Amino acid sequence: MRYFVFIMSTLAERHQLILLRLKEEGNVNVLELCRDLKVSSVTIRKDLKLLEDKNLLFRTHGGATAGNPYTSDRHVSEKEKLHADEKTEIGAVAAELIEPNDCVIIGSGTTVLSLARNIKPKGNLTVITAALNVATELNQHPEIEVLVLGGMLRKSSSSATGVYAERALDDFACSKLFIGVDGIDLEFGLTTTHVEEARLNRKMMATAQKTIVLADSSKFGRRGFGRICALDEIVQIITDSGISDHMRKSLMDMGIEVTIVA
Repeated sequence: MRYFVFIMSTLAERHQLILLRLKEEGNVNVLELCRDLKVSSVTIRKDLKLLEDKNLLFRTHGGATAGNPYTSDRHVSEKEKLHADEKTEIGAVAAELIEPNDCVIIGSGTTVLSLARNIKPKGNLTVITAALNVATELNQHPEIEVLVLGGMLRKSSSSATGVYAERALDDFACSKLFIGVDGIDLEFGLTTTHVEEARLNRKMMATAQKTIVLADSSKFGRRGFGRICALDEIVQIITDSGISDHMRKSLMDMGIEVTIVA
């Protein structure tokens, strides 16, 4: 929602608006608050510091969020149990985008694993992946040719990363890349918790004609350690109905197709 301009002089009134906006939108921006409240950036940053000291928000570069924006690495077996129903629905919708005789890349993560489980090949299909669990899932289909990228195996994700996997992609061209991420931030872009995985994802993006992100709504407003890319480099995001209206509209304003599963 868009707020009308306030002219506020008291600390309590400013804090009330900041917390209200956080509740509605999930994040606030220093420059927008300065404009709406007619105060300096120094004043707003002090306000955000006071609210953070009370554990009411988390400060970020250029603003603040309602929840902790930083995500930590977890083992794939633990992540698979989180938001399982949403991931299944996201994977089913993503599988419908695969065309007969397609050639696609599938990244690593539990949401793209749900995609692999929902694929019903129409004609032949070639899949390139660095994720062992994705490769194992797809290998049961005689119509699917699976090319597994080699490299250093990450124990937490059971997927390969590193220069060998990146170099192998130089020899291919694919129609689509399906990736999962650990964080989607309007300013910082797409992120993962592992910097080598972020590098491999960027290489995968260069190999594919378009990038489709599969992410449940808990990933929005979060940041991982390794930055993959800016949001304007992706074509589509498939997520669930937990995404906020503000986030959905912001993404669509960037030209990104947002598909929300039931």
